[in-house]
Amino acid sequence: MNSLLWILQALVALCFLYSGICKSVFSEKQLVEKGQTGVEGMSLAFIRFIGITEVAGAVGIILPFWLNIFPVLTIISACCFAFIMIPAGIIHFKRHEYKQVVTNVGLFIVCFVIAFGRMKM
Repeated sequence: MNSLLWILQALVALCFLYSGICKSVFSEKQLVEKGQTGVEGMSLAFIRFIGITEVAGAVGIILPFWLNIFPVLTIISACCFAFIMIPAGIIHFKRHEYKQVVTNVGLFIVCFVIAFGRMKM
């Protein structure tokens, strides 16, 4: 189970690290062209804020448990990622972007599994 959780944590970290770096670097128009349509209509400052928090969460879902320094932060990061998938899914649903909704639901489930699995360890 531990190996599965590490694989899931790495996948979630990579996913949010990529998304966070893109949101921290690219403009709204460039993000929409790259397929990150959920940011459409948001202010650049808010997009940057989301990007920075996604990068921080990607670090938080790996390092605390790996280094055994406040490992509860890994659980908190997973819960926060799961939580933000709810409004992300709603935004994509309202825009009739059902493929992205499926991705949001999948990430929600994976983050929930990580949080629950790490609570047991």
